[in-house]
Amino acid sequence: MRTPRFNPLHLAGWLFADMLLVLALVAMGDQGDPLAAEQAAKPGSSATPKPAPSKSSAPKGPRAVTRTPVKVSIDAAPGDSAGILERLKAVTAQYEGRQAAFVLTFGRHSDPGAGGAYAGEVNSLLPKARPGMFKGATTRDFWKGGASGGHADIEIYFYTY
Repeated sequence: MRTPRFNPLHLAGWLFADMLLVLALVAMGDQGDPLAAEQAAKPGSSATPKPAPSKSSAPKGPRAVTRTPVKVSIDAAPGDSAGILERLKAVTAQYEGRQAAFVLTFGRHSDPGAGGAYAGEVNSLLPKARPGMFKGATTRDFWKGGASGGHADIEIYFYTY
């Protein structure tokens, strides 16, 4: 008599592995906020602390990055470093004092290579335009299709503090 090739008992190991994975994901998703737990553990504090704005207190906890970027654009001829610097200083002046985490630059051109090269040129001049703002910022060069060159759309993601 032939034994069946498929035995439901063989699925027990896979079922156990899948259940273990689900339980691990649930346990990781159930982790609470460590800063909120620390605040709740302090004597005399309520579960919902009321924030008191104070200029003297420094932010606590890790720095975060804003979810929505600041979008600016510049128009300057490729290769005109002085013109690009002037426009970068102008469009970022209102954000002085903030620090950028990362910057996405989209060079507009009909040719992908030229658009990406223009975005790279703009990104290379960011630290010269605003040294404090773009020091250590990660930049990425992208191409954005368009009829003419010399235009860049810049998305700046700042740290929250």
